[in-house]
Amino acid sequence: MPRLLQPTVPQQQPEWPDPERLGEVRRTLEASLPIVVPRESDLLKRRLAAVAEGRALLLQGGDCAERLHTSLDDVERRIDTLSRMASLLSESFLLPVVVVGRLAGQYAKPRSSAYETRDGVTLPSYRGDSVNGPEFTAAARTADPYRMLRAHQAAAATMNMVRALVGHRAGSPDTHVPEEMFVSHEALLLDHETPLTRVDPRTGRTYAGTGHLLWAGERTRDPDGAHIAFLAGVANPVAVKLGPAAEPDELLALVERLDPDQEPGRLTFVVRMGAGAVRERLPLLVEKVAASGARVGWVCDPMHGNTYTAPTGHKTRAFDDVLDEITGFFEVHHALGTHPGGIHLEMTGQDVTECVGAAGVGHEDLPRRYESSCDPRLNRGQSVELARRVAGLAAGRSAGAGAWR
Repeated sequence: MPRLLQPTVPQQQPEWPDPERLGEVRRTLEASLPIVVPRESDLLKRRLAAVAEGRALLLQGGDCAERLHTSLDDVERRIDTLSRMASLLSESFLLPVVVVGRLAGQYAKPRSSAYETRDGVTLPSYRGDSVNGPEFTAAARTADPYRMLRAHQAAAATMNMVRALVGHRAGSPDTHVPEEMFVSHEALLLDHETPLTRVDPRTGRTYAGTGHLLWAGERTRDPDGAHIAFLAGVANPVAVKLGPAAEPDELLALVERLDPDQEPGRLTFVVRMGAGAVRERLPLLVEKVAASGARVGWVCDPMHGNTYTAPTGHKTRAFDDVLDEITGFFEVHHALGTHPGGIHLEMTGQDVTECVGAAGVGHEDLPRRYESSCDPRLNRGQSVELARRVAGLAAGRSAGAGAWR
């Protein structure tokens, strides 16, 4: 049973200008229906238990920051892309693939700086559509709690689309659609997450109602912080992002707070160290956690540690760096005899030009269809090609240390 910890002051929260409006929004959310139900989260936990125990892989992907105007075409193309990727991985690794979208809730983003300056003008940073707008104006960048209500409505509509598409098209010979699909997001905006937390009358356990799987990011993973306290108090499966500065003692503290009963499927560690650091930094973390007896899932996020600014001024990621971090992640686990549980990507089913190095996208192509409001995503072709390359790593599973290259 997760333990409810004493909350501390949360980090990475907006500066809401009107407490009364915020209170009104929280009360409205408290009276609203949740996006997901407990039995779905319990099912995902069972699926993630198979990942933690080496009997399945996790494929998690979607937008860096969802927009409130998501279309049916966008959701359908993303599901189809994830499904094609899952098929490639499952066929090569001979394992079932658990498909989780960064969908129906990824409307808030942490930022390295609370403010942004352009041409001598300083405004609050864009924190996702549930907080403010990306346009660089004072009106757009002012935090508006009513955006959380719009985000909740958008999440409900997106979840309905996911259920309809997966349920209607599963098994169709003309499409690649998973038989199950779950949704996830970073549990960042506690003024949105907390009012939608519910007690399940069947079991008496508390569940987050905003998504099946929630995670704490690199900036909010303090074991004594408010975000970890929130995640510790819900029965959903949860995850924590780990950057290159993560230390073994921090991971053991996170296990104690989030998974004290060492329940497979409850806790997943998502590694985001960068291609240049994963082979050096990851082994000690995996060894120490394994030695503790904790049965966590290990997943690679090869996106966040490999971001740079292109000559065009766009934030981008190189396909080869993304693949290299995944390869290093697999190499480490293969050498230690542990299970590389899957990949977590920022991607889209659209033909955007935001990442370079595959599908014919170079630096000069970035301005053509750079549509992300925050970080660069792999496009449809790059995502499928990445899955094909990762599937090729399956050939080295029994060939000895280092054979994942």
